[in-house]
Parts: sequence; structure tokens; C-alpha cells
Amino acid sequence: MKKKIVATILTVACVMCMTACAGKENTTGDNTAPVIEGASDSTVMAGSEFDALAAVTASDKEDGDLTGQIIVEATPALDFKNGKATPENAGTYELVYSVTDKGGLTSESYATLTVTKMTGEEEVYKAFDFSGDFKVDNRGWEAKIGENAKATSELKQGSYVFDIENPGESDGDVALSKSGFAVKAADYQMKIWAKSTKPTYAHIIARDENAEGWSTFGGAYNVQIGEEIAPLILNFTSDKEGSCELMFNLGKITPNPDNADDTTPEDFTVTIDKIELYEISGEETLVAAYKEALAEDNFTVEAGDGAEATASFDGDAAKTEITAYPSADGGVWSIKTDITIGDIKIEKDKKYYYSFNVNALNGQSGEVLVESKEKGWENRANFNSLAAPAGEEITFSGIFVAEADVEDPVIRMQIGNAPEGATSNEITISNIEFGIVEGDKEVTKTIDSFMAFGRNTANETNADLPWETFNGTDEDNEKGVGTIWAENGSFFYRIDNGGTVDWHNKLICGYTGNPLTLESDAYYTIEITAKAEKPVSCGFFLNPMGGWDPRISEGMDITTDFQTFRFTTTDTFITDMDFELLFQFGSEAASQMGENTIEFSNITIYKMSAL
Repeated sequence: MKKKIVATILTVACVMCMTACAGKENTTGDNTAPVIEGASDSTVMAGSEFDALAAVTASDKEDGDLTGQIIVEATPALDFKNGKATPENAGTYELVYSVTDKGGLTSESYATLTVTKMTGEEEVYKAFDFSGDFKVDNRGWEAKIGENAKATSELKQGSYVFDIENPGESDGDVALSKSGFAVKAADYQMKIWAKSTKPTYAHIIARDENAEGWSTFGGAYNVQIGEEIAPLILNFTSDKEGSCELMFNLGKITPNPDNADDTTPEDFTVTIDKIELYEISGEETLVAAYKEALAEDNFTVEAGDGAEATASFDGDAAKTEITAYPSADGGVWSIKTDITIGDIKIEKDKKYYYSFNVNALNGQSGEVLVESKEKGWENRANFNSLAAPAGEEITFSGIFVAEADVEDPVIRMQIGNAPEGATSNEITISNIEFGIVEGDKEVTKTIDSFMAFGRNTANETNADLPWETFNGTDEDNEKGVGTIWAENGSFFYRIDNGGTVDWHNKLICGYTGNPLTLESDAYYTIEITAKAEKPVSCGFFLNPMGGWDPRISEGMDITTDFQTFRFTTTDTFITDMDFELLFQFGSEAASQMGENTIEFSNITIYKMSAL
């Protein structure tokens, strides 16, 4: 997820991201301009010597090596001698490298030097200790093993795990249940995110605890559990107030008595990452406010960061034709498709809906936003994610409560991430509809997870270890499931289902109720030692709470061997600030990866106080 909020924080040294650029290619007669290579952005401490020519070379087709003739100039000015200078003042310096060949042709290259304040010695500010015995909350779910079964259950590795050697003689011989679940006159849905080492069956039942004898509010029977994590769903309805026992039965099930071979296996393991519970009451009506054919006046395409895309039209439909996706520096935001929705004004806290048909030739993931056409992320009413399959038309829709007033709203698709193996795409949009939601329908969702850290855990307010994970499916997106735990002094993050968007698989340190506080007038280095079962890449960010203005924004390529990464801030803060550390793993590649576990053996924050 990419968004940016401007922070009103006074910094001493801010990094200007000026990309070093090669000299212009020109010729005079047979003479070719020289080429400068190796000029790149650098950071040094005030009072330290800076060698501007380290690893910088110049060459010319006719004159050969011209490295010794490179001239370096800085703004503000620095006194360079043999390419070296000792800046005394913190700040940002723009560097110009130039060289002239014998024929009089000159080439220039550019870079930025960031000079930080002088600091004291590096000292440990916070070292995370994952060697404790951390309590895990079962969230009211109790395992039940009958006399006829041979099985064990355990809360481990961030999940509820059943090791079943023999499932017994009936479905209830191995079960997970939650009693005393309060119901009212409403509809309910339960999603159990589970996987099994062997294909098996389950019964999911909502038993009426107040009825005489055996009675249920509903059940889902012979539900298949596969080897990959997936939601197992029970829908049921209550017409009264009362309570029920939620049951997930994993014992012996034979769906077809005439086929005894099709039954619950032996010697298998079922892993449950989380259980989501929805209560749905009231009713609502969708009132259309905008339904127009797509044309040049309400459908536009914008591309940047090296991407190339245009809009075209076919009857009432419109197409985003992508001929090139962005360079490595780009992202989901690099290609934007805007659908203007007339003169509608969005009001904060009111409920709206939208829907449209989308058909992506090569599939497409991205973001769907309702925000200001001009102000973008600074004036946003809603955020959603898009996952369109290849070559299949789907109806994409969303219902949301507006987070802000928006005078000039558009439905904005940010689709700069290339599908796996694709270099181009054709995305057809049709049947756009936007409107107001009237009525009193309410959906309340709770998530029972079994991790030692994060929200809804026994260690929710543990300031020493404010870690948690966020999954795309936590907000009802199609993809993104993961869990975290500590074991043998290391910290583990298992991705059970990779999402297509970076924030679908997010590991977080410091969150709204339990932030990571960094003190003023200092620089910080974050040291991370990690490996993964399968090579995986992620974005790493140190971001202030309440907005998007990362003070560290880096990529990490984690391999199967331990590596140590070190990232350092380049500005100081005038006051103590609350931050979050973000590791964002979701991507097209991650969505195809299957299960993957990342192990962190060390996460330490070092502080260097400014002098």
C-alpha cells in the first residue's frame, strides 16, 4: 500500500532523492562526449572527510580514461581538494560532476550529499528479547478429544494445531468449540482459516444452547479442508436472543456410507490460523446516484516512473492499455485510471457504494480508491484492493463509510504492479455505478487469533514487544494470511497465504495503541538479522504514526541464509515521536510462493545522539 502524508516535523538534514544521471549523448563530427559513471547519493557525518571521487570514473571513446580530469562542485559550496572535502555543517548538498574531452565536449552527472550532525557513539536504544515464555490466549476456544480418538491439540507457532493419529468413530471425537456465544435476531457468518497435511472433512455447527435437546441455528457439513490455508464458512441465522456453542468437528466423517474409502484419514495435522465471526443485522438499500457510459470526459489514464499506458473506448466500455509497466523504482501508484463520478460531493461518515465490471487480459492486482481527483491521498474517502483474474470478467464492488469530505471525487485504480510474467496488459472497465447506501444494516466483525503478540492477545499492551501482523483477509480481501510467534530466542513470521499487494502481508512493530517511541535530537540505526525458508523480498519502513512519511524506506531481499541488514535515519526530530516499523511482503511473486516462514534472530535499534 502506498500513501503519503506530509508531516510538519522540522528536520536538520533531509534526503533529496536526485537520481544520478548520465551525461547527454552528443557528438561533434567524429567526436563523442565522455561518459561519467559511479556518481551516487552519499551520507556522511559533519566533520568527516568525504571522497566525492570514490568509485567514480570518466571515459571517452576517443581520449580514453578521463577520470583524473573530473571536476566536482557543490551547492552550497564545499572546498574540494583532489575530490575530497570535509563538510562542517549539516544539510543537503547538490553535487555536479563534470568532465571535458579534448574536443571540447562536456558531460555532467548529478548526485546528492546528505551531511548529518556530529553524533556520539552508537548505543543500544532497544534490543528486542524473544526468549521469554509468552502467554497465548485461546479466545474461548477449547479442544475436545473423545475416548475413541487418539489426538492432541496445542496452541503453537501462532495457531491452534491438532495432531490427529486416529480420528475416532464420530465427527465429535475430535473438536474445537466455543460455548456461550451470544446471539440476537441477526444473521451470522463464521470463517475458519484452516489447512491440513492430508485432505480431510469437517462439520461446522452452531448449536442452540437454550433449546431442549439437540437443536442448531445452522450447520455446514462435509466441509473439505485442503493442504493450503483457506476459509471454511458457516452461515446461520437466529430469530431470537440466546447463546450457542460454535463447533468445529474434525473426528471421523464419511460423507458417503457407500464409499468407506472416502473418509477422514489417519496421521494428519490440522492448523487453524484464525476464526472470524460476523454479526449482520438490519437492512440497507443501494440508491444509484451515477450510472454513465465511460468516455473521454469521465475516464482518464496516467502513467509515470517509466510506465506507458493510454485510454481507449469501445461502445460504453473503456480500456486501460498498458504497453509498459514501471521501472524498479515504480510501484502500484505508477499507473492510475480515474473514473469521474459526475458532480457528486462525498460527505464524511455517510455510507456509499460503487461497482463496475473489470476484465484484465493478463490479470491485475492493485488498489481501488475513492479520493479527490486533485489532492489524491491527502483527501481520501476509502481504500480497497483489487485482484482481477486473467481473462475473466468480474464485478468489483465496495461499500464504505466515507473517511473524509471530498468535493471532487474519482474512483481511482492504481495498477502499476505487473502481473507475474506480463509486460503489457489490456484492462476493460464497464457498467460503472456509484451511489448512496440507505438503511440501518450493521456488520460487526471479530477476529479470534492465536498469536502471542498483537491485538486480541494476552500480550496486547506489552510495550517491550509491540509486534503484530496484519493480513489482507483481516479486511475481507481475497488474499493475505499470516501469523507470528517466538521460539528459542527467535521471532517468526509465517506467511500462509501471500497477497498480491504489499500491505496484504504486513509485519508491524508499534501500532496505534502501542507505538514505538524514538527520542528527539538523535539518529537511529535499525539492525535486522533474518533468513527465510524461501527467498523473499519485502519493503522495510520506519514510518511516523498518523500518516505516511517514512524516515527509512528500503528493500530487503531475504535469502535462506542469515543476513544482517542495517538502515540509518538521516534526520533528527525536534520532539519525541511515535513510529511503526513495517515489513511489507505482499506482491505478485508472494501470492504464488505458497507457505513461507521468515526467522528474525536479531532486531536491535541503536541511537546516536547529536552533539
